[in-house]
Amino acid sequence: MLRITVPRLVGLLALALMVSYTFVLAPKYNARNAPAPYAFAGAAPTAMPDWLVAALAEPAPTAAPTATSAATDPSGTPSGAPTAAPAPAEPAPAPFPSPGGAFMGIMTKAGPYDLAPVEEFATAVQHRPTVLEFSVGWWDKQFDRRIFDTVAERGIMPMVAWEPWDFHKESKVDKLRGEQPDYALSRIIGGEFDAYIKQWAEGVKNLGYPIALRFAHEMNGYWYPWAEQANGNRRGQYVQAWKRVHDLFRQAGADKVVWVWSPNIDYENATPLDSLYPGDDYVDWIGLSGYYGTVGLEKYASFEQIFEPTLRKLRAFSQKPVVITETAATDSSGQKARWITEMFAQLPQHPDIIGLIWYEAVKEVDWRVTASDAASAAYAAGVSAPRYAGQWTVRSQPLRASPPTAPPSAPPSPSASAAPSPSPSAKPGTGSTGTGSKPSGSAGPGRKPTATKPRTTPPAGAG
Repeated sequence: MLRITVPRLVGLLALALMVSYTFVLAPKYNARNAPAPYAFAGAAPTAMPDWLVAALAEPAPTAAPTATSAATDPSGTPSGAPTAAPAPAEPAPAPFPSPGGAFMGIMTKAGPYDLAPVEEFATAVQHRPTVLEFSVGWWDKQFDRRIFDTVAERGIMPMVAWEPWDFHKESKVDKLRGEQPDYALSRIIGGEFDAYIKQWAEGVKNLGYPIALRFAHEMNGYWYPWAEQANGNRRGQYVQAWKRVHDLFRQAGADKVVWVWSPNIDYENATPLDSLYPGDDYVDWIGLSGYYGTVGLEKYASFEQIFEPTLRKLRAFSQKPVVITETAATDSSGQKARWITEMFAQLPQHPDIIGLIWYEAVKEVDWRVTASDAASAAYAAGVSAPRYAGQWTVRSQPLRASPPTAPPSAPPSPSASAAPSPSPSAKPGTGSTGTGSKPSGSAGPGRKPTATKPRTTPPAGAG
């Protein structure tokens, strides 16, 4: 029989303490004190980096000359031209995207903190993205210009999804995912975040180049604290909050910001889009989120079927340019390459869509183009078209008005052969489309597949 002695008690106690430290205390301490995986070391700089000072000192790229309608005589001199030509006006900066073109961008998990996925994507599709979208949450309360400069230095326009919440506190209960009272719209409207917003407005103004600000996106759903269907928010408060944030930037002189109002594609029980729109004076680009093949919605639907119904609704109240701010396709049925090929075939039918951002990451579904040789080849073939060849520089002038729509062509003759186009009548948000929006079928909020909003993890809150 084992006798209980003082040395043995001391040994057992020491063993218990060692086990507790190894498996309980040490992991918690290390997790608490480990450097953030997506953060820049050291204090945030305030001055422009040397490369930017040099770039801004160079002559701005200019737009291509436009044809003149003046008549000319046989000598080549315009008829009625004055004998002394006026001094040429200062050339306008080149627009972005270029006229008749569209930009192709990317969104990754790490964003500006690790650009390796961007380089891998560019190599696979033989095309460098000209926009990088990444998320920044309001929980960190800091502005760090390096999250923008790191992107801009590479000739890529930064687009930040600026999210007024703390993603660390997102509820695991679906109906409570948008419940964070600290970030209720009434608090934004009431001025409680004004100091933080002004800090960002000053920081963005001092960047010296244009960025896109996708503020409080997918507001027509229920899964974020700024949605009117969540967090005790009331009808009309989203527009009030948007205008307050916008006005604080305007007062600070941050006029290079491209304001991106970005709902999810429409679905049954969504908040009506027109009730959430702040007005053309407060919006530069309209963004849309929509995916093919989120969990539970795998039935094939083309790019056109996913986005066309919502595009028609948007055009009832605004003609602002459209950017597909989040999209991707699953390969679970082996149709990702087909979907991408159709996407590039259908995009030119929408000249008002001036850009598209692919979500290149794994979140419940592997959305990456680089995960499939066939998908990479399909993307490379589509993006090689001249309309996607435009470049962004720190001197570019973002396009803020929709390009003119070409007049409708004459209907084809009965004998003309054409491939049937996908029906645009499929209703998004139902199980028949696989659009990646919130499923319909219940009066209350249903589960929105998390892949429909593939948040970067964590958001780039260190900025």
